[in-house]
Amino acid sequence: MVATSATSSFFPLPSSSLDPNGKTNKLTSTNFSGLNPTPNSSGRLKVKPNAQAPSKINGKKVSLPGSVHIVKTDNNHDLSQQHAPRTFINQLPDWSMLLAAITTVFLAAEKQWMMLDTKPRRSDMIMDPFGLGRIVQDGLVYRQNFDIRSYEIGADRSASIETVMNHLQETALNHVKSAGLLGDGFGSTPEMVKKNLIWVVTRMQVVVDKYPTWGDVVEVDTWVSKSGKNGMRRDWLVRDCYTGEILTRASSVWVMMNKVTRKLSKLPEEVRGEIEPYFVNSDPILAEDSRKLTKLDDKTADYVRSGLTPRWSDLDVNQHVNNVKYIGWILESAPVEMMEKHKLKSMTLEYRRECGRDSVLQSLTAVSGCDVGSLGTAGEVECQHLLRLQDGAEVVKGRTVWSSKTPSTTWDTTS
Repeated sequence: MVATSATSSFFPLPSSSLDPNGKTNKLTSTNFSGLNPTPNSSGRLKVKPNAQAPSKINGKKVSLPGSVHIVKTDNNHDLSQQHAPRTFINQLPDWSMLLAAITTVFLAAEKQWMMLDTKPRRSDMIMDPFGLGRIVQDGLVYRQNFDIRSYEIGADRSASIETVMNHLQETALNHVKSAGLLGDGFGSTPEMVKKNLIWVVTRMQVVVDKYPTWGDVVEVDTWVSKSGKNGMRRDWLVRDCYTGEILTRASSVWVMMNKVTRKLSKLPEEVRGEIEPYFVNSDPILAEDSRKLTKLDDKTADYVRSGLTPRWSDLDVNQHVNNVKYIGWILESAPVEMMEKHKLKSMTLEYRRECGRDSVLQSLTAVSGCDVGSLGTAGEVECQHLLRLQDGAEVVKGRTVWSSKTPSTTWDTTS
């Protein structure tokens, strides 16, 4: 109605004139498209079906534009077809579909904006909404955010240790990639690819102060430093993205192995030249736990789990078992009653050799510091671990420390 009124000054619409007696002097008929009336010999009135009666205003009949009127015909006159005047409005295409699409896009964008988290953030934090990561602190530290997903939490409704370790591994690889040093290998630099060299971890130390829960966002920082003549140390710091609270600290030592011979290798000068510009001159984020790891066997172990085999999905692109998978295998032999009432507080691992997809392994655990029968009520529990091949060759040795869960994080798993 508004558009029609606006354009009427440019394209006048036909109107009817009224005489003082209220009779129309001239009838205007429109919308007769497709109608070819024939003369009526009877001279009677001819009415189109569904015709609308003229409207009345103050008791007087008027003809409205676009309406159909009663027309009298006779044998000597043929009614010619008449069309509505061509106006700007009735020549426009139908824009309804395009307008509906544009409206849908704007509504979706508004909904996404309203769903953005409005929690208070640290003043020094630059949000990484898509978890893509970025280089900070003079180009030496890599930072990436991770949302804790529902499939990453355990029975106690907090993130599992495997989730934490996967975040550490992901940031390490993305750090190499963002620095432009990622070759064809899994974290290998271009010079390492030329020499068939890959990185392998020999030692890992992790301390977990607090586990994030579903829906939390964690911020992971990682950097590298020199370790001896042929090694590299990589450290991680995991914090709550919004509060800055420290959740996890981890430190690791890496050396090079020949991908073809599967033997350890010295650090070539060409590779050293690639990675040394990214070394941070700092102390390890964790003081090294120099206590010797106990060697377990069938007699000294309290729990043994046999027949562990890698699945195809457990292998990485270098065709050996992913480092995080070893942790899951170690915990396969940990007592369930301890895991129900305790949480993993710290972990020290020494990697001795790799295993492939055809390997069959055994997981051994020995509990120290308390009686096996009182694990559910013990305060802090320490365990010794060994993951070995069927022939007895050691794959990973480890030590874990467990602390009691608070009542709010202890759940009844029997229901």
